[in-house]
Amino acid sequence: MTSPTLSRQAPAPDEAAVPAAPTPAEDRRHVVRRRWITAIIILLLIGVPAGYLAVSAQQSRASGRDKAAKVGATKVRPGWPSRVQRSIYDVPIPLKAWRVGFLETNNWHTSRLYVQFAVTPDELDAFLASLGTSRSALTPEVSVSEHDAAVAGWSWGPSNRWYGITLEQPDPRPTRDVTVDLTDPAKPRVYVVSTAVP
Repeated sequence: MTSPTLSRQAPAPDEAAVPAAPTPAEDRRHVVRRRWITAIIILLLIGVPAGYLAVSAQQSRASGRDKAAKVGATKVRPGWPSRVQRSIYDVPIPLKAWRVGFLETNNWHTSRLYVQFAVTPDELDAFLASLGTSRSALTPEVSVSEHDAAVAGWSWGPSNRWYGITLEQPDPRPTRDVTVDLTDPAKPRVYVVSTAVP
């Protein structure tokens, strides 16, 4: 009895032996588009931070100029010094004073607050009392130095009636030079230079 013939299947061809289809050449439009995208990405990665640095540098320079202008400012300008400044420099300007002006200067050695204002006679007496002195303690002289007067933009008319006093205090409290113009007794003008040593 003959055994049936077993049919043999041919082995599957080895996949590695099958030659790969050739890769089609990249479309030129796709190449151009890809290069443009790459260029834009590089531009964003480099240009944005560089632009940010440029803007920051410009703002820093502008801020520095503003600060330098304030620090380098000369001449008393109209306005009230802040409460903090008045407290630090021990200059209690009367609340009803008018023609108030000030200038603050700072360096490594000293800080100064220049203040000017006009008051009534009663307010002058109250101001001097708050400094621990009185009108009778004033002497007929200008107590503000020529240097400080030049910084503040003050000039002392020879025909005016000037009275002054220098009030020294123990460190670290400031020294105050007070000069009063009593040419018009009804409207005294007060000039103060308060010097603090850091």
